[in-house]
Amino acid sequence: MDVFRPSEDVPPVMEDTIKMGPKVVWLQEGIHNTAAEEAARKSGIEVVFNRCMMAEHRRLF
Repeated sequence: MDVFRPSEDVPPVMEDTIKMGPKVVWLQEGIHNTAAEEAARKSGIEVVFNRCMMAEHRRLF
């Protein structure tokens, strides 16, 4: 799940995301919400935050 919303909007998005049960949630660059990230981790979801997917792809490939 890729989340590209302001940090303060992440908690309700994460609640819905947890119900869907993805393996990973990716919070785009500049996005960080500790409480929402911890809730996802407690549900067994890996969390990547404050990273740009395109920049990481370029770096790795």
